[in-house]
Amino acid sequence: MENNQTNEKLLAEIDRLKKELKKKKKYGLVWEDKPEDVVEMCKEKLPVLKEVKSKEIITDKNKPVNLLIEGDNYHALSVLNYTHKGKIDVIYIDPPYNTGAKDWKYNNDYVDGEDAFRHSKWLSSMNNRLQLAKNLLKDSSVIAVAIDDNEIASLVLLMDQIFGEDNRIGIICVQHHPRGRTQSNFFSTVHEYCLFYAKNKSKLTLDFCFESDRGEEVESLIRAREDATPELRPNLYYPIYFNPKTKKIDLEKRSKEDIEILPITSNGKRVWKLIKESFLEELNQGKIFVELNKDKYHVYRKIQRSNVNKAKTIWIESDYDANHHGTELLKKILNKPNPFPFPKSLYTLFDILYLLTKQNKEAVILDYFAGSGTTGHAVLELNKRIGGERKFILCTNNENNICEEVTYPRIQKVIEGYKNKKNGENIESLGGNLKYFKTDFVDYKESTDRNKIKLTKEAVEMLCVKEGTFELVMENEEFKIFKNQDHYAGIIFDQLAIKDFKKAIKNIKGKISVYIFSLGDDSFEDEFEDIKQKVKLSPIPEAILKVYRRIYK
Repeated sequence: MENNQTNEKLLAEIDRLKKELKKKKKYGLVWEDKPEDVVEMCKEKLPVLKEVKSKEIITDKNKPVNLLIEGDNYHALSVLNYTHKGKIDVIYIDPPYNTGAKDWKYNNDYVDGEDAFRHSKWLSSMNNRLQLAKNLLKDSSVIAVAIDDNEIASLVLLMDQIFGEDNRIGIICVQHHPRGRTQSNFFSTVHEYCLFYAKNKSKLTLDFCFESDRGEEVESLIRAREDATPELRPNLYYPIYFNPKTKKIDLEKRSKEDIEILPITSNGKRVWKLIKESFLEELNQGKIFVELNKDKYHVYRKIQRSNVNKAKTIWIESDYDANHHGTELLKKILNKPNPFPFPKSLYTLFDILYLLTKQNKEAVILDYFAGSGTTGHAVLELNKRIGGERKFILCTNNENNICEEVTYPRIQKVIEGYKNKKNGENIESLGGNLKYFKTDFVDYKESTDRNKIKLTKEAVEMLCVKEGTFELVMENEEFKIFKNQDHYAGIIFDQLAIKDFKKAIKNIKGKISVYIFSLGDDSFEDEFEDIKQKVKLSPIPEAILKVYRRIYK
């Protein structure tokens, strides 16, 4: 009898477990979640922003302001969940590729190839940030994520899980290293990927076509493919002569100073892209030029993209060469030998952002793995070439002084213009404005009145970022008023000062966002009943705390 009862219990337990298993997800990505110090920190300390005023760049007060945030991107994304929820048009990120070569840290320790939890740590880190980033996107927006073979499989499943498989709109393959990686044991890798996901595919209106707006571009004149050899194409193998003093280019040697240039690469003899007749024609049109690069002269030509082409899933243009248009470009801008490892080609970013924002010339673009600042540079280049007032928000930590010595100087130079020290060429300013912030923290272990007062006082810069109002109009101990070219924001620290605040804004036209300190969530609507059409009221810090409670639950 006892055995029968035991068997019945076992069968009942097996039946229960079967039902539980049916409830579980049958397909998807499973990993061991690893606690992250920067996430745990936010249970006791709340992130805020602090402006570094000395790094402000203003070239035109009437133009939009771009943001550079120095700090851990989890903390920056937490702040942006309050200031920019549902306001971002495009997110582009180039996260650590998790190669096992100690290229990124988790909890302040490098993650190498011997770490048994390497993939779990990477997925935990990416998941924490992608969940926050998703909140920032508009319904009609797109996120693009660069990646290579190390985590492509995991990332697709993670993105499917967060954004939905139905919202996966494409995966492109970019030939960013046409020469191939010589250190590869098997296939010589020449490519990486970029994943595109919509927040809501049904809301997208993009056509994903390239047009002539991109204008004049530059490409190497060498046809470097393996099948492009003098034996196969003898009419494309000929010497080009260049005089470094006169800068004259010819197909005949005219003087003893003329230097012979042949289409020879590290892989051997190749051929030019043009026959002699076409070369001379483009030379006469001013499309051919020569540049000194690594003590060797190279021949380039200017090209015009003139057709409307649907973007393909394989990108192989010479513009995407990360060495020439990434590493070498950054060296020229910063005048340093190796300022940053493996920056993206400027034109890879240019084309991605062109496709995603050509119909929205006031788009807000976020990159929270900003690195060397290529995304910000591409946004400014895009505005200059095809018009518009797109804005960027860049977030990066300051590991090895990256933000202070690479990201910020690069953006500063392309905004203000700079001189190429190698050839003396003056590079034209792209214009723009920039505000530089650092993430900071307010101790907030419990919701006391003292902690609420402290958070309110420390949140002023956050409120300015939220409203885009950075010019101080009026300031005293009780309240502050800020503005931009068409909007005002007021912060009232003492509700007893509401009467004086209303007098101060009496002659201001248009709507004003007003933030009033409250120990609860009272927005003091009765106090503003007489000017309710003029003001938009919010209690602080309760509005901020609601966001943090949601994302840190």
